Amino acid sequence: MATPFEVRLDGATFSGEADGFGLPVVFLHADVADKRMWAEQMEVLADAGFHVISYDRRGFGETTSPDVPFNHLDDLEAILDQLSIHAAVFVGASMGGALAIDFAIENPERTVGLVLVGTGLSGAAEAELPEEAEMIYDALHYAEDRGNTASVNKMMAHLWLDGPLSPNGRVDGPARELFLDMNGKALSKQGSLTQEEDRDPAEDAVGAIEAPTLLVVGELDFPHILERHSDLSEEMENSFAVVLEDSAHLPSLEKPELFNPLLLEFLDAVAGHSDVGDEEEDDEEE
Repeated sequence: MATPFEVRLDGATFSGEADGFGLPVVFLHADVADKRMWAEQMEVLADAGFHVISYDRRGFGETTSPDVPFNHLDDLEAILDQLSIHAAVFVGASMGGALAIDFAIENPERTVGLVLVGTGLSGAAEAELPEEAEMIYDALHYAEDRGNTASVNKMMAHLWLDGPLSPNGRVDGPARELFLDMNGKALSKQGSLTQEEDRDPAEDAVGAIEAPTLLVVGELDFPHILERHSDLSEEMENSFAVVLEDSAHLPSLEKPELFNPLLLEFLDAVAGHSDVGDEEEDDEEE
């Protein structure tokens, strides 16, 4: 069972969880979620012999922060340092994937591998959306202007959980309930942090990443995210790309039975070429 932890940094208190021993695997959540989106993967990987870590970024979940200048990349580096994690595999979804890419560019020696799920990309141009998604966003902005957060949350679930071109409510049950709770918490904190610093654009540097990379995307995701997935598979020489059927932006939450075996197979391959986990275990024995 994952153990909660807190990291204090510049007035912020980061809420996280950790479990297991072995090669560190750090999970970075999407902007419509929090660390709970990875709960099932955390349990599966800990049982398989990995040291798993997840945390809520500023503005999400249970993490609290004053309104001060900050950068998610600086936060990630500081959290890893405080947890004495020198190097890890980073599993990032959406903007969590963008953060993982930025970390790998800035810290290649600390990046054992990457798993990028429907990934964002820092500095990417604003996407051209399909007409159906534009209509939903128009309604979303109308509700937002009137402070109807519950309606905003439901429309975001349609866009990001069901998929922008899929029927509303395609995904139901516990996955939808969790999405609405996670994104609802993020929406409740919206506007509380006004001083986030921009990170350098990653588009021109992503091809230099040498770490082994698993690229995953749901076939029902936004068209521009599917296109980015294809582009990255060509630009990142040491990558393997997979499109998961009948899933949208959060396949790890929607289709864990498809996602988890892929993740485990990739991590087993990476762990076979890495001694990071062995080094940490040796340090603990000393």
